[in-house]
Amino acid sequence: MRNRTRVTAPAAALLGTATVLATGVPALARPFSTGESSGHAGAGGTAPAPGPETLGDPVYPDLGNDGYRVLAYHLDLAYDASTRLVDGTATLRVRTTANLSRLSLDALGLDIRSVRVDGRAAAFEQADEKLRVAPPRPLRQDDHVTVCVEYGADPSRALAHTAWVPTPDGFAVCPQPNSAHTVFPCNDHPSDKADFTFRITVPSGLRAVANGLPTRTEELPGDRTAYSFRSRAPIATELVQITVGDYVVKDRQGPHGLPLRDVVPVARAAALEPALALTPGQVAWLEDRLGIAFPFETYGLLPCNSDDPAAFDFTGLETQTLTLYKPNFLLQPEAKIGSHMMHELVHSYFGNMVSPATWADLWLNEGHADFYGLLYRYERGWPDSLGMTTMEARMKDTYARGDQWRHDSGPVAAPNAVNLFDDQRYLGGVLTLYAFRELVGEDAFHRVERTFLERFRHRSASTDDYIAVAGRVTGRDLSGFLRDWLYGTTTPRMPGHPDWTVTPVTPSPAVPHSLRGGRHHDNSATL
Repeated sequence: MRNRTRVTAPAAALLGTATVLATGVPALARPFSTGESSGHAGAGGTAPAPGPETLGDPVYPDLGNDGYRVLAYHLDLAYDASTRLVDGTATLRVRTTANLSRLSLDALGLDIRSVRVDGRAAAFEQADEKLRVAPPRPLRQDDHVTVCVEYGADPSRALAHTAWVPTPDGFAVCPQPNSAHTVFPCNDHPSDKADFTFRITVPSGLRAVANGLPTRTEELPGDRTAYSFRSRAPIATELVQITVGDYVVKDRQGPHGLPLRDVVPVARAAALEPALALTPGQVAWLEDRLGIAFPFETYGLLPCNSDDPAAFDFTGLETQTLTLYKPNFLLQPEAKIGSHMMHELVHSYFGNMVSPATWADLWLNEGHADFYGLLYRYERGWPDSLGMTTMEARMKDTYARGDQWRHDSGPVAAPNAVNLFDDQRYLGGVLTLYAFRELVGEDAFHRVERTFLERFRHRSASTDDYIAVAGRVTGRDLSGFLRDWLYGTTTPRMPGHPDWTVTPVTPSPAVPHSLRGGRHHDNSATL
């Protein structure tokens, strides 16, 4: 539905506008025009106005919506195996941050059937990737409001971008970075994390699983089963996972009694077991390294039931509490997969527990995931893709490429939508963290890491937040040092390694590294 506008209103308003206006029902009960306001002042004397349809992200400037924050989502989805379509109801509990005559959600490729605000039918329109909603009454700042959207979705629909991953027996979703709103209407930005509950109805014989832990299973008429889940921690929309298919859930125990659950294609359960059995030891290693217990109620792997190489354009994706994988990747020996499994596990801390404040802060996710993933590899003596077996050797090689990457992909913390997943956000981030550790020492570095994670637990954080924590913990003004590494157009000198040199820049085609050296998302050095 991109570039197509659809205007809808309650039937009474459409069929009897003159009567509605004559009886004094607010004008917002009819189809509205962009910029319309009720003209009634709300709290603080400010007249309600349409909420801004952006959160001003530097990478995706049209993403997200201001004027409210989402407190909770409840997603009620029903999958029809014969049509392969999904019927959905998304119920959002929001708190307004301004007086609003209208609010908007992100939505793309969804057939919106109705919208209710606090139980009352609301006018709405779809335009590009926005769903604009005019509530029956103007909303005041700090109102707590329930918005309920009924819609249909086709996981196989061709869109400019999509989170749906159709499989032979159902689907999974991969929302990162900007596609959650192809699955459900939402405020699709990692700075607006919210609580999530799910209810997924499927034909009996199929299994549905979502983030968090199961809360209820219902056997329904018509040989259907409904599975319900709840997350105990807030989730960024890009980290939502919903999957349907011929799966078996395999439970095991992690450190300190942590429940681990893997969602595995029934036909591959035995073959995948060696990879799945690695998780408890990996969690223990990471908890010891970071000094923080695993931050969620469960963790596990979802080897998606598809062998289509184009099903999704990455090897693993850190959807919260349930990491999505290409199944054939996990069929390899531990030395081939362990480092990247650690990369994805690290995202439970950097990226999931602490989400990026904007997409320009992606290096905080990917740089940390690669940093600890490589440490895990080298401790075990597994050569990396370049044949190197130490962090120092890999960082010396990366350092030599620094100016070229800055030339081709911009500074580490200044991406755009085209080069967001280039090497710079991965190995460039690792190089920055390595330089910082070389400057302040191992102990101070780990104090900064732990403090940053604890201070922003279950929140979003920016590059500036990390720099500020580094300064407070070390008692040193490190802003100049870190900003040179993160925003400079040339590679700074490496502390402790005055002999390291940078290769001069050579002209290169304007093709991002993510398309030269691998697929989108797959520039992790842990692969």
